[in-house]
Amino acid sequence: MTDKRPREGRTPASPPTRPLEGLRILDVATILAGPVTATFLADFGAEVIKVELPGKGDVTREGPGLREGLSFLWLQEGRNKKSITLDLHKPEGQALLKRLVALADGMVENFRPGTLEAWGLAPETLLEVNPRLVLLRISGYGQTGPYRHKGAFDRTVSAFSGHLYVTGYPDRPPVRSGYALADYLGGYAGAFAMLSAFYYREMRGGPGQVIDLALYEPLLRASEASIPIYHRTGQVRERSGDTNPYIVPSSSFQASDGKWVVLSANTDRLWARLAQAIGRPELALDERYATLEARCARPEEVYALLQEWTAGLTAAEIVAQCDAVQLPAAVVNSIADIFDDPHVQARQNIVLFNDPRLGQVAVPGILPKFSATPGRIDHLGQELGFSNREIYGGLLGLDDLDIASLQERGVI
Repeated sequence: MTDKRPREGRTPASPPTRPLEGLRILDVATILAGPVTATFLADFGAEVIKVELPGKGDVTREGPGLREGLSFLWLQEGRNKKSITLDLHKPEGQALLKRLVALADGMVENFRPGTLEAWGLAPETLLEVNPRLVLLRISGYGQTGPYRHKGAFDRTVSAFSGHLYVTGYPDRPPVRSGYALADYLGGYAGAFAMLSAFYYREMRGGPGQVIDLALYEPLLRASEASIPIYHRTGQVRERSGDTNPYIVPSSSFQASDGKWVVLSANTDRLWARLAQAIGRPELALDERYATLEARCARPEEVYALLQEWTAGLTAAEIVAQCDAVQLPAAVVNSIADIFDDPHVQARQNIVLFNDPRLGQVAVPGILPKFSATPGRIDHLGQELGFSNREIYGGLLGLDDLDIASLQERGVI
């Protein structure tokens, strides 16, 4: 595809009801797990009020973009949210937040532990204002424990969680993930947690509650079986580069056109299929390679014979031959490859949104796919304070003079 135009992401004139319509969420979080949590909820219909610092806005507004204050990241993660400005350092700002809390179903924050308390906005205070409130608190190390006071970013919690330790080559320093996995996994975990609390409240008649999520915890939970293995055997998983010591073969192989293809055969049945794909079915019966245990004992031999095969074929030819025997294989794609991929287009994983300010902007589509109540994108990230009048005037009932006075004093 040469014109780089993914499937359109605009919605029909009478869109179906989304599953979270009727929920009101206050997003007072900043980069990045907290805002991502709120974005996931907004995609499926929750009314998300994004609280930002007057004159500056959320940190995600900074960075590459087409206009100052409208970074690509903000356009993407600020989508479907109503931007208001509010200075929570000021007593009047704190009072206004309490008024918003009284009308909200949930709130997301990711300040260092103790920050809300210092502002007179402790969880018990907010739950007194609204006993039905679901308050999600995301911080680097959680609200309890000896490290609770420490700040954190995606990379630091990737190190703390052990994720960085196993990423890279054994003779080289640890390597960060290409994307902010801790933040986005934290966003998924946060959204799941809030929905669980809403279910308990609505279906079981329970009260609101506080959810404590540490940014490192989703990564630690994704450490496969490293915890019980270490506990019972003392074995520490080490960096192994692009291979898996427990699965041979499992690696990337270079094709004749310079591209890379991932091949993985984690069972003996799949190994037999791979042997068929490379035109050497006898390898499935060769005692040196027939079992996973045997292959793990001589990985260099296995990888050498596979690299010899892939070197004579293009990446597309390799995948086609693997597809023919129902062996999972995939080309290592760049974002440019993904953008043009027909499957990605068919799934609307990337959509074009017609933004009235900037024209067409490609952004990630909605996931997952719902058959009856799909999510949708109504708008990309708003200008700073775009919804001030709607929220302060329409929701809280402040008149124009009140709003002007708050603006003059830097409260909003």
